[in-house]
Amino acid sequence: MLKIGKTYEIDIVDLGHKGEGIGKFEGFTVFVEGGLKGDKVIGKVIKSKKNYAVADLVKVLEPSPQRVEPRCPLAHTCGGCQIMQLDYENQLEIKRNTVLENLTRIGKLENPKVEETIGMKDPYYYRNKVQFPVGLDKNNRPIMGFYKKMSHDIIPLKTCYVQDPINDTILDIVREYIVKFNIKVYDEKTHTGNLRHVVTKIGHYTKEVMVILVTKEKEIPKLKYLIDMLEEKVPGFRTLVQNINPQRTNVILGRENKTIYGDGVIEDTIEDLVFEISPLSFYQVNPLQTEVLYRKTLEFADINKEDTVFDIYCGIGTISLFLARSAKQVYGVEIVPDAIENAKKNAAKNHIGNATFYAGKAEDLIPKLYNQGITADVVVVDPPRKGCEEIVLKTIAEMKPKKVVYVSCNPSTLARDVEILKDYGYEMKVAQPVDMFPHTTHVETVVLIERV
Repeated sequence: MLKIGKTYEIDIVDLGHKGEGIGKFEGFTVFVEGGLKGDKVIGKVIKSKKNYAVADLVKVLEPSPQRVEPRCPLAHTCGGCQIMQLDYENQLEIKRNTVLENLTRIGKLENPKVEETIGMKDPYYYRNKVQFPVGLDKNNRPIMGFYKKMSHDIIPLKTCYVQDPINDTILDIVREYIVKFNIKVYDEKTHTGNLRHVVTKIGHYTKEVMVILVTKEKEIPKLKYLIDMLEEKVPGFRTLVQNINPQRTNVILGRENKTIYGDGVIEDTIEDLVFEISPLSFYQVNPLQTEVLYRKTLEFADINKEDTVFDIYCGIGTISLFLARSAKQVYGVEIVPDAIENAKKNAAKNHIGNATFYAGKAEDLIPKLYNQGITADVVVVDPPRKGCEEIVLKTIAEMKPKKVVYVSCNPSTLARDVEILKDYGYEMKVAQPVDMFPHTTHVETVVLIERV
């Protein structure tokens, strides 16, 4: 065992799935946050176990040829970007390898076809949604930013290189509002205070801005001043929403929303379709890569005017409406009622009449629809990180669609579900990773699965 508090010279031999360097000291495994494959570093041990240790990066003695100087000065401490110090081409290769390794190890596929990751020309300032925790520093001054790696300590920031720059102005305004009116800031350790998070959603093409204040209590004072400041200094500011979350939880948004200003929604476009976005609805955070992802989804689905399509975990109907333009009928299923209301409005807004949406759990609704005699020729699934419930996959298989197009944000649950579908008589043809989240270890993948 290595001694806590002592420094060691460590060779980084690989990169872990969370972006941490996997190092060796005399054959002993040491995980070093910020280390890259090929680095030789000095690490200070902060945790020591029988079979491994965890160390803070103190100094890079010999840099990896893949190492670059990150654009953001907070990249080494902020938990938002885990691999900004890795050159972009290697980021893309690592993401492809992550998908390949999961499909091989968990999915038990031999030589699965995984294409090169589709990256961005300019992998900065791409996020259209950001969630800023609010807290107090050691001097009891309000701070907003992102959590430090492996902790809930907030790193205050003035600017962020992966989000829309208008957020810098919004944070300045909210910070001034907190100080001016002595707004109580939430303390997650004691479950006291009021203002918990500031969430922003921004239309990439429309430039419409939504600001959400997440509070513990139902009341928050002097919002007229905040509205006036946002109107004056934030171009495109359309709505201010208060989201009330009284629970002692790490879940950011509560279930209750109060529209303080505007109508509680913004709009954005994907290609020639217009979408309404509400506080609780899911919308991809990288608009440029969303277009890439959806085009690939449509290519894999290859539907025609005779096809009935299921879009499971459909959110606000983004993929559904793209599919509906080529299909006979589309049925969308989503657990969040607000998102389904958005989806229905989006269908009407885009004059699409062959898309029907249902609010509820996929594991309840898909078997119910199937028992009613509604089946699909093509199924598209875009589940949360936990993947699909097995009853959903079982019911899909019983419908015998010719294709399943699986959009995934988690390679491990994707691989698990691919194996389950294999047992039901389906075969994965190709996986296409898309880099929706540059400078992080996250990867989005769209997979074509066909009935054998």
